[in-house]
Amino acid sequence: MQHLLDVSDLPPPEPLERVLDALADLPEGDALKVRLPMEPVLLYPMLRSMGMNWERTAQQDNVVELLIWEPAMPGDQLDL
Repeated sequence: MQHLLDVSDLPPPEPLERVLDALADLPEGDALKVRLPMEPVLLYPMLRSMGMNWERTAQQDNVVELLIWEPAMPGDQLDL
């Protein structure tokens, strides 16, 4: 399942904090689609250290979209 988190209208550092909170509560096998007000350069190394995968899916109107998910275990499938 994919969850949407739109933090595109929030000032820093609130978008980063909200994304990290949402990831902490993300059910196993789900993905988080995030709309951010800028390129999240501080988030990328955090995601890497957490072992998360991400894909930058779009940028328009100064909004960056990321899809973030935890790598599946062998035999598991990501339900997007």
